[in-house]
This record gives sequence, structure tokens and C-alpha cells, in this order.
Amino acid sequence: MAIDPTARVAEGARIGEGVEIGPYCLVGPQVELRSGVRLIGHVNIAGATSIGEDCVVYPFASLGTPPQSVHYRGVATQLIVGARCEVREGVTMNTGTEDGGGVTRVGERCTFMVGAHVGHDCTVGNEVTFANNAVIGGHVSVGDHTFLGGHSAIHQFVRIGEGVMMAGMSAARDDIIPFGFAFGQTGALVGLNTVGLRRRGATRPEVRRLREAYRALFFAEGLLSDRINAVAAAYAGEPLVAKIIAFIRAGGKRPLMQPRTKRMPDADDDDAS
Repeated sequence: MAIDPTARVAEGARIGEGVEIGPYCLVGPQVELRSGVRLIGHVNIAGATSIGEDCVVYPFASLGTPPQSVHYRGVATQLIVGARCEVREGVTMNTGTEDGGGVTRVGERCTFMVGAHVGHDCTVGNEVTFANNAVIGGHVSVGDHTFLGGHSAIHQFVRIGEGVMMAGMSAARDDIIPFGFAFGQTGALVGLNTVGLRRRGATRPEVRRLREAYRALFFAEGLLSDRINAVAAAYAGEPLVAKIIAFIRAGGKRPLMQPRTKRMPDADDDDAS
């Protein structure tokens, strides 16, 4: 353990083996820094916050501060950050609220670039990337392997499925299906994140069948509820499709992000995304 003499570590803080706390850092009395954590300098860790093994936190990040919610009543709530995350300059993460479950939770091996923000009561999965200034409001859930582009913004209570790609300067106020590719100021599906799928090992036949199911869901005739049932039956043996169907059904009557145009994408369109 190495603590710079200019740092302030409050009595009661739990500091693991091999932790490095750089110049002018502030560590509160309810903080846990697990083994191998590195606070580069000028980092503020407050509240009932746990930072997982081998995380690296860069200057001017502030983690575990109270939620930015008018409904917060001052009860001690938590921020839990998983192992091996990289938190770059100026990132902020808030603890939860009493009414929202009390915990803001971030998974493992995530990257938060400059100025990113995780609001109160959010759940962020594993291997998620927030590009510069990507922000999510309170109660948002973000699935594993998702990428949020620079300056993207997610409205409170929105659910983002696994493996989503969101283009820079985009916003979402509706749920985004797993593996979706979202773009636009008010957010619309423009295809599937086929690049991300292939990087994670999805085969060409799997991607082709997922593309077919996507078209049937969003470009076929009839009510969406009927299309969901039809796709679930037609692709019952496809695990990637099953994740999309399960995600949509779990949302109940929540609004779902859909394509803005009814022009069915061709293969080249989806390959480009």
C-alpha cells in the first residue's frame, strides 16, 4: 500500500493490498478500495463506495457522491464498482436512492472515458464502454458489452440491452433491444451492431438469422405484439433472437426504440452497422 502524504484517507476506510493513492486524493470513511486499486491523483471517493480489484481512477473523477435527486432523503446508499475498470478524468458516479433500491452498480472491465456520468440507481453490465461525455440518468440499466458513443445521453429509467452500439451525439428515451444500433438526436434503430457481435464470436449464420428476425420484428405487417409472438415461434432455437424477445417481453408496456423509417434495410446496410 502506498499513500501520498498529500492524500487524505479517513479513519474507517478499508484499503486493500497493493493499493496506490496518489497526490491530493480524498477517501471517505465508508469507502472500500480493494486490492490493486490505483487512484492517480486528485480523485474524490466518497459515500458507501466499493471500488473493485485493479481499478484505475484518473484525476478529478468523483465517485460515490450523493444522488442528484430531489427525492433523496439523506439515507446512506451505495456505489459498487466491479474489478478492473478504467475510470478516466472527470468521471462522476452517484450512489443510489432509498426508493430506487439504494445501490448504483457497475460491472467488471468497464471503461469510462473523460466526463462520463453514471446516475443514481443505475446498473451497468460487464465490459461496457462510455465514450467521452456519455451520460445516463437515474435508474438506467445498461447490458453487457454495450458501447455508448461520445456525448450520448440516456433518459432516466431507460433499459439498454446487451451488445448495443449507440452512435455519438445520440439520445435515447425508449428501451433499446439487445444488439441494436441506435443513432439520432432522439434515437432510432438503424440496424444491428453486427461489428460488436462478430468481435464477440457470433458466426455469419447466427448474424444472418438475427438480421432476418430483426426485419420480421420491425418491418413486417401487423401489430408489434403479433410480430413478437411470430418471431419467437419462428426462431425458437436461436439464442440471440431469444435474448431480444425476452428483453422486449420483460419491458411490458414500456416504449421500445424502433426504426424511424419503414424502409427495410438490406444486407449492406446491416453490414455497415
